[in-house]
Amino acid sequence: MTLALRLAQQGKAVTLIEAAPYLGGVASAWRLGDVIWDRHYHVTLYSDNYLRSLLRELGLEEELRWNRAQTGFFANSQLHSISNALEFLWFPPLNLYEKARLGITIVKASRIQDSTDLEKVSVEEWLETWSGKGVTRKLWLPLLRAKLGDGYRDTSAAFIWSTIARMYSARRTGAKAEMFGYVPGGYARILKVFEELLVRFGVTLRLGQSVRAVRRTCAGRLRVEFGRTCSEDFSRVAVTTAAPLTADICPTLQDREKVLLRGIAYQGLICASLLLKNPLSPFYITNIADDRLPFTAVIEMSALVDRDQFGGKSLVYLPKYLSPASSNYGLSYSQIREDFLKALEEMHPRFNRNDVECFQISRVKYLLPIPTINYSASIPPFFTSIPGLYLVNSAQIVNGTLNVNETVGLAESAVRRFGDPVPVCNPNQALFTHELAPAHS
Repeated sequence: MTLALRLAQQGKAVTLIEAAPYLGGVASAWRLGDVIWDRHYHVTLYSDNYLRSLLRELGLEEELRWNRAQTGFFANSQLHSISNALEFLWFPPLNLYEKARLGITIVKASRIQDSTDLEKVSVEEWLETWSGKGVTRKLWLPLLRAKLGDGYRDTSAAFIWSTIARMYSARRTGAKAEMFGYVPGGYARILKVFEELLVRFGVTLRLGQSVRAVRRTCAGRLRVEFGRTCSEDFSRVAVTTAAPLTADICPTLQDREKVLLRGIAYQGLICASLLLKNPLSPFYITNIADDRLPFTAVIEMSALVDRDQFGGKSLVYLPKYLSPASSNYGLSYSQIREDFLKALEEMHPRFNRNDVECFQISRVKYLLPIPTINYSASIPPFFTSIPGLYLVNSAQIVNGTLNVNETVGLAESAVRRFGDPVPVCNPNQALFTHELAPAHS
């Protein structure tokens, strides 16, 4: 959407094609009972300059509400608060020496400016060097497995650096407290205003239209095929799907390009959204160091967002990160619901299933590109061997983690590379295509 806006602002005629019946991809919203909110959990950090600049352009930045967030940690079947320095010093799973090593690791990571050298070493090796084997075994490895599964073994230290760096930057200068923001109405409101702006700049929106293939014609144009007989020609096309899907959509790319795209390792996601009558805890995020549980964290959005946004109820996300090849994607709704609620009962003995007013599931197979060793040397470039065909996707995010701010920043970078500040009169000048299958409930 950002790329389409910038190209339209340059005077180009832009068509945005989206397979889902709604805009926003994994940042889209949906209905939970009487509440409309984000399909997946999102917050804005004070340091999210790209996103805040876009919100300013949409006239929404001044509406951001900022709050502090409390953090919990579930380990050894116990729930602990680590929301301040005193609680961190008391944190039972680690002894005083290990806590000191953990603190040194976080400070070290927050001060690194360039992750180039970190890409050459595995995340486990780097963490053992700075945190020690005890902290790595008790804390870091469970968290890495929760996010990356067995893929953590091939992940570079740049992953943990970018994660720590982003969260550390959430601390405002002076206050030294993590501040998280949201726009009232969530991404449903942001996307509505964004869509109106796109239409105002003349962007043609085609929703619920899946792209089957993009091929170059004999006349030198790019043909976008929507079905067996339906197609349309454009002068330029930017494909923003996940890398493996891009290789399938663009069959005339060179073999080396398709190998590169299919070589990007991804993590997928199964995420349950629960609307509850009563809150679970005061923690916005509860990290889980227990691989017995079926989800990898508890995100209680209503611990950060005013509950009046949810009709006085509590909104909780239960994410489970897993490989795109995992058989868990085939688990039924009833099985996931039962497993997740049973685990919540173990974590929170006071939790009552009768409090659950709504339980919905989203499944995304290609969500998070895993930054493997020497990752920046193997990312797909914006330009392809096919003139006029460009690739822009989250696999090209380097020195950052997947989030809305980095995604907007990637689009800004891409349009500076292949955009043209000179207005063009060709009515079919550019196509921005984003294909994302609708999440299942």
